[in-house]
Amino acid sequence: MTDDKRDRYLENLRGEIDGASLYRALAEAEPDPKLAEVYGRLAAVEDSHAEYWKRQLAKLGAHTRGLKPGFRSRGLAFLARRFGPSFVLPAISALEHADSGTYDKQPEAVAGGLPQAERSHARILAAITGPASGLEGSSIARLEGRHRAMGGNSLRAAVLGANDGLVSNLSLVMGVAGANAASSAILLTGLAGLVAGACSMAMGEWLSVNSARELYQKQIDTEAMELQEVPEEEKEELILIYQAKGLSEAQATSLADQLLADKTTALDTLVREELGIDSRELGGSAWGAAGTSFLLFSLGAIFPVLGYVFASGKAALFVSLASSALALAAIGAGTSLFTGRGAIFSALRQLLIGLAAAGVTYGAGALVGAGMTL
Repeated sequence: MTDDKRDRYLENLRGEIDGASLYRALAEAEPDPKLAEVYGRLAAVEDSHAEYWKRQLAKLGAHTRGLKPGFRSRGLAFLARRFGPSFVLPAISALEHADSGTYDKQPEAVAGGLPQAERSHARILAAITGPASGLEGSSIARLEGRHRAMGGNSLRAAVLGANDGLVSNLSLVMGVAGANAASSAILLTGLAGLVAGACSMAMGEWLSVNSARELYQKQIDTEAMELQEVPEEEKEELILIYQAKGLSEAQATSLADQLLADKTTALDTLVREELGIDSRELGGSAWGAAGTSFLLFSLGAIFPVLGYVFASGKAALFVSLASSALALAAIGAGTSLFTGRGAIFSALRQLLIGLAAAGVTYGAGALVGAGMTL
């Protein structure tokens, strides 16, 4: 029983150390001093929780020296410093939400008031990454304008984009290799698959983002017309929105009057509050999204053809499989940053799935090749 309790306490402590380290990284990377202060306060709360579990472990005679942040928190912290907090916030928010009930059935945690604090952290991150509730209008606009413009989970999109290129091109290359084609033909097929797949992904992304931008612009134009023709109705909508966010009727009315005094500010606010659109971003750049999609797909798709660039025959096949296997494991570990699963488990799962797909297409190619020689 004591061993089980010690293991549970250690797991809790590791989680708090991870959280404190990650929030400190967000505070360091955040250019907005007010948001940086929020992250710093969250880190301080996690530190206090860590001290709580250290005291509990000390009562059991357990040592806690040398504990450091885990792979997931170090990875997310690196990405936050490299690409900014917005890049990783959706993943962190999802993990906080999933873990918010962890302490509910632990009597020691309940006695220390930890469940309430964890749920509070989840709500705060949800307010930063998405539509806020109970915040003043200026805060809502600032938070939504900074973080909703990311258009979803960029970290997830980056990892899965590279995975699409890797698995699809690996399957293609292995299918042709199974048919016992010449190394030059396999290389040509792999490069053609890389370019064709990357172009297809880029075009699809461009169409998706551009269509969304056109729709957003049409909605903005409609909102501008309504603001011009029926301003009282727009004011009433704003009042109701702010009341739903937690303001009193008097506060909501006063805030709506202030915003509607300037038509440009009023339109921008209405677009944000009613439609959830940042008029300055409109979902991001279609060309930027297309270019990113092209590069991510190509990054994954290059690994299966590496062997055939530098070698031929069986040696090229083994190099191709080995490099692809390493990339699959790395992508699997990358998915653990936003799924909450262990890095080793995620890497092995991705490796098995990718190699299974390659094995199926290799077998199909072998059958087709054998049939063609009859």
